[in-house]
Amino acid sequence: MSIIYMLLAVSVVVALVFFVLFIVSVKNGQYDDTYTPSVRMLFDDEVVNPTKTKENNQINSK
Repeated sequence: MSIIYMLLAVSVVVALVFFVLFIVSVKNGQYDDTYTPSVRMLFDDEVVNPTKTKENNQINSK
């Protein structure tokens, strides 16, 4: 039974260590994305032309 307590304590310590490392990396800017905003304007959104879709629907319905 004592091994369960020891394993529980070790797992809590390991979880705390990973949590502290995560917080430190976030504060240091590890997850800041500086590349994507600069290239986002290069990718165009597809514009749907309503007249084309009407023509395609009419052709497909025949």
